[in-house]
Formats: sequence, structure tokens, C-alpha cells
Amino acid sequence: MHADQSQSGNFNASCQAQEEFTIKRRHPQKADALVRELQQVVALRQQRALILQKSKQGDYEEAIALLHDLISRYPESAVDYNNRGLLYFHLEEYELALADFDRAIAFNNSLDQAYNNRANCYARLGQYTDAIADYQIALDFNPANLRAWINQGITYRELGLYDLALENFEITLILGKRLQGRAYGERGRTYHLRGDWNSAIADYQRALDTLNNTLSARRYKKQVQHWLSQLTPPKPQSHQGLA
Repeated sequence: MHADQSQSGNFNASCQAQEEFTIKRRHPQKADALVRELQQVVALRQQRALILQKSKQGDYEEAIALLHDLISRYPESAVDYNNRGLLYFHLEEYELALADFDRAIAFNNSLDQAYNNRANCYARLGQYTDAIADYQIALDFNPANLRAWINQGITYRELGLYDLALENFEITLILGKRLQGRAYGERGRTYHLRGDWNSAIADYQRALDTLNNTLSARRYKKQVQHWLSQLTPPKPQSHQGLA
């Protein structure tokens, strides 16, 4: 089976090389255009990779500058507007972020990430009704958007709608394990605020056991530990050497 696959791959590569040679020989102008197009694709991928690297490093200003350049060359790229808006959000430039998310949605009105990100802006600005509406649109387009489920649940909780918030976190846990630690933490916080402290402690512990070791997860662990400390008494200090 593996031998057949390997031979098939070599044959396809040989055919492709022969086809490219034929194009270059018979249609040199078309071949040059193809080469230029491939070079542009490679350069675009490299620039996007650099943007991702800069954003992960927290160098948002440089990442935004690179996105400015991309958008100047591809002014209808919904993904680039969405990404730049997300960087503005991290810089707490919420009006600029909203403007970019609006543009992203104008160019691709089914881009669920843009609705989720715009909703995050609305929530940060205290516009909870608008936030919930945008989270719902994101979920209508992509019911598997776990971040939208969690974020909408947090917003319900901010409004004191604890039962609706719990439903969102439970749906997140049913849909997959990717954000399981975050869902447990937020469900625990909801139980905490509702006064169900035993359930809150159990969920906080599940979150701490589930969260991975990425930078964002470590930060969130500290938040969960802080919440948990509000419900658990401090351990008594031992006094060695005292009678």
C-alpha cells in the first residue's frame, strides 16, 4: 500500500514537471505570469506568518503595521481586517477594533470570528445586548465556535442571567475538549456568584486539572486560583519547635 502511494506521488510529480516544462516552452509569457503568481503567494504566506509571530510575542504595533501593508494591497480581505481589529482590541483601542470588525463583516458577512470579536468589544464597552446578539450570529454561522459559546455565557453572567450562562458552558463542554479548562473555570465562577459554592469549588478544581501550560492558560490558572481562594480557608501554618 505504501509502495503504491509512493510510486503514485513520484509519477504525479514527474507529470507536473513535464507539464511546467511544456508551458514554459510553448507559452513563455504564461509561464512567467505563473511564476510571479506563485512568488506572490509565497510572499503573502511569509508575511502572514510574521504577523502571527509578532502578535504571539506581544509586538502588536509591528503586527498592525504589517497588516496595514497587506490591507493596502488587498483592500477587500475580510480576514486581514478581522486580524487587525483583534490586535487593536488587545491594545484597548476599541473604536478602531470595532471599525475593522465592521469592515470584515461588510466584506464577508458569514465570518463568525468577526462577529465573536466584535461582540467582545461590545462587552468590554458595557454594551451587553449588542454583544449577546453578535455572539448569537457567530453561533448561527458556526455552532462549533466554542469561544462564542463561552463569551456569550460570560456576558449572560454579567447580566445576572446565571441559568443561561450555565447552559452555554455546559454546551461548550459537550461540544469538545479544546476549551474545557476555560469552560469549567467560567461555570465554576457562575456557581460561585449564584451561591452554589460546592459546585464552584469542584469546577475550579476541574479547571486547574484540565488547563494546559500555555502562557494564556497559566494566566487563567492564576485567576481560577484566586477565585478558589475566596471559597477555601487558608491552610493553618505549622509552628515547629513550639509546645
